[in-house]
Amino acid sequence: MTKTTTNLLLMLITILAGTYFYITCCSECGVSVEQEPPKEVAAPIVPEATSYPFAFKDGDYAYNNNDNYNFNSSSSSILMPLAASMEEGITSLKGFLETNAGKVINITGYYKSDENNDSAYPNLGLARANAVKNHLVSNGISSSRINTMGALMESMVARENVYLGPVSYSLGGESEDAAEEMKALFDKINADPLTLYFNTAEASISLNAEQRQKVADISRYLDKMEGATANVVGHTDNTGVAATNMRLGLDRANFAKAYLMRNGIAESKIKTSSKGQTSPIESNATEEGRSKNRRTVVTLNN
Repeated sequence: MTKTTTNLLLMLITILAGTYFYITCCSECGVSVEQEPPKEVAAPIVPEATSYPFAFKDGDYAYNNNDNYNFNSSSSSILMPLAASMEEGITSLKGFLETNAGKVINITGYYKSDENNDSAYPNLGLARANAVKNHLVSNGISSSRINTMGALMESMVARENVYLGPVSYSLGGESEDAAEEMKALFDKINADPLTLYFNTAEASISLNAEQRQKVADISRYLDKMEGATANVVGHTDNTGVAATNMRLGLDRANFAKAYLMRNGIAESKIKTSSKGQTSPIESNATEEGRSKNRRTVVTLNN
């Protein structure tokens, strides 16, 4: 084999080897592979918490404070302590009412349908309004100058289970028919009083919708009528000893009183007494009759 042939053969081997190594090792060198961009994950939409101000206006008078009374979900108890700025607003409202006879503050408490009503009132909104009323009364504002209402507000959004100021306010004049309305309410309550029934030797309260409305009516009347009181009388069946039943009747009356007080009716406006087994409304010969006799009756006194 000549030298020239040998050189050509070596060159051919070199070319073949280079081609082989290029194909096996560097075929992807310099080639850009387009990758799919990462898919965007939509962040969950968190609705902003609603907040209502402590604000009211009448003519040239106006007050507005972003702070307000706050409540836990499914609760009618005001969260304490209040913001420091609330004291200024309460003082301003008190001064306005003191210098403007005939004016009243209307308080509307809000609630949602998925909240549990922990109160004796027909709805949680009214219970919240009454809680605010009681706080204003404790700060020197007469309950006769305060009207309370409840309203469903499904658009409310809580912040960490707390509703920020689910209460609104408006100033206005007292109804011209207020005296007649109160007389009609008095007659209505006493004609069909709030009656609470108890199991034998027990004192517990669970209200239906009709009874809750009666509590609201009683509370409203006592707020508006100076000197009026609720008369709470406990009764029993004839099971056991008469003297013991007299005490049991009073225990039931006091239990009902405490319940009304927890729901915003002042202690000074509730009088309790017992008739024990002396005033049955049904025969004690049957269990049904005895169950009707184990009761506490709430009426009004002027």
